[in-house]
Amino acid sequence: MTSTGRPLTANSTVGAWLDHPAGGELIRGLLQQAGVGAEALAPVRDLPLQQLVSMSQGQMPQSVIDDLVLQVNGGVLPTESDEPGGWVERITPGRFAGKTVIVTGAASGIGRATAARIAGEGGRVIAVDINADRLQELVDSLPDAKVVPVVGDITQQADIDAIVAAAGDRIDGLANVAGINDDFSPLHETTDAMWDRVIGINLTGGFKLSRAVLPAMLARESGAIVNVTSEAGLRGNASGNAYTVSKHGVIGLTRSAAFMYGPQGIRVNAVAPGGVATGIPMAAHPSEAGSARLGPFQRQIPSIATPEKLAASITFLLSDDSVNINGAVLPSDGGWSVQ
Repeated sequence: MTSTGRPLTANSTVGAWLDHPAGGELIRGLLQQAGVGAEALAPVRDLPLQQLVSMSQGQMPQSVIDDLVLQVNGGVLPTESDEPGGWVERITPGRFAGKTVIVTGAASGIGRATAARIAGEGGRVIAVDINADRLQELVDSLPDAKVVPVVGDITQQADIDAIVAAAGDRIDGLANVAGINDDFSPLHETTDAMWDRVIGINLTGGFKLSRAVLPAMLARESGAIVNVTSEAGLRGNASGNAYTVSKHGVIGLTRSAAFMYGPQGIRVNAVAPGGVATGIPMAAHPSEAGSARLGPFQRQIPSIATPEKLAASITFLLSDDSVNINGAVLPSDGGWSVQ
């Protein structure tokens, strides 16, 4: 039992597992096999243990979590009523009924959670990603939903055209979620290749797709665009030079478009995530200088969120619930931005 009197489950936090006599021993043993210490889990103490599966990008199978739950509970699976409390995603039936929404980065992380949330609330989702296999996994996981997969690169105009064609004449919303991180390099170390790739995907891709969907929105005088910026778009001590510049640029793109198209019934807003358990690929060789400078500040992140929590913020801004919000930058960062 945990301190709350509940048994440990896959939805118990990593911290609850580590603080539990038997659970902590199991987790530390697992980490020891991987050659790492328990301190590696410090940033994700508040996340459900289950989240480690998606964060591992396939390195940790679901069976590992299932075995841990069985072992810590003496071979007996806890019942649903034994599950711990906390935030639970609550679907609002019909909130996106009759609407078509494009979601980029839809094969994993925040994009996948956003696509699933919109589909679950009755929307038709044009799910865009460069990873065909994971995109198909999303479609297969939502057999009763209206999900149209489009394998494409948002930096390529031909793929942009294919995305818009798949959506058809009516486009009600766009969630520009796709993005990559940099190698934490400061300005003098940032290579042309790193700069071009990060700016291309994080900023130029969203610009091109937004430009492409606006004619359909203008024709109906209605639409909502949500751009995913970052805590790095609000400060200089969250990531490297290229990523920070790209996410500041996303805010500029958002505010300019909100100003220009607000009178025509089109709302453009941004969400600024803090730490999110997305498993976003990091550079193979991060900058030593950048990592050393950023490290103390990154350790001040108050909490790590699940992708579903970010999807809640994004879908709110896409929905009619945010009818009076335009040009806003919503920090969805657990309070990091007020530190």
